Amino acid sequence: MDLVCLDLEGVLVPEIWIAFANKTGIESLRATTRDIPDYDVLMQQRLRILAEHNLKLDDIQDVIQTLAPMDGAKDFLDSLRASYQVIILSDTFYEFAQPLMQQLAWPTLFCHRLIVDDAGNVTGYKLRQKDPKKISVQSLHALNYRIFAAGDSYNDTTMLAEADVGFLFRAPKNVIEEFPQFRVTNDYAELRQFIDEAAVSTLK
Repeated sequence: MDLVCLDLEGVLVPEIWIAFANKTGIESLRATTRDIPDYDVLMQQRLRILAEHNLKLDDIQDVIQTLAPMDGAKDFLDSLRASYQVIILSDTFYEFAQPLMQQLAWPTLFCHRLIVDDAGNVTGYKLRQKDPKKISVQSLHALNYRIFAAGDSYNDTTMLAEADVGFLFRAPKNVIEEFPQFRVTNDYAELRQFIDEAAVSTLK
């Protein structure tokens, strides 16, 4: 059995924190896992900025409601799900993802939870587990799936390495240069071609 694991932000939908940075004008909120490899460092920075500016979960969710999947993303995902089992492995949060998952016809999503107080302040976050993308692929391998994976950021690279074949999709130059072992594409049709080719070649 073949299964495809995809990152969410930057692969199927826009980067939520960048959209929020654009809305608020807070430049430091533009940092993502494309820039900062350590996810805890990144999230602590985000939480600190939210507290400093008295920004609440509702403020972020209001911006998310204005977002849509990237051009071609839903058609790509629909086509992929007709041929493969697909799981979205993301470091986003369920409190963010629902409007975007609805627009993508509710694919399976593994991600994290935010910790929010009664006033709506985001005070922390709860990871599903440490290095969740890699561990998810390991667990799916234990169920005898072949895994093909695609992502764009530092936090995707352990998933790509653990997969039978991994690809970088619309990744920034710094990630591409640091991980030259992964094939790179910016096009959904070519990514689908890469996955299909891998599915055939790994049968040999």
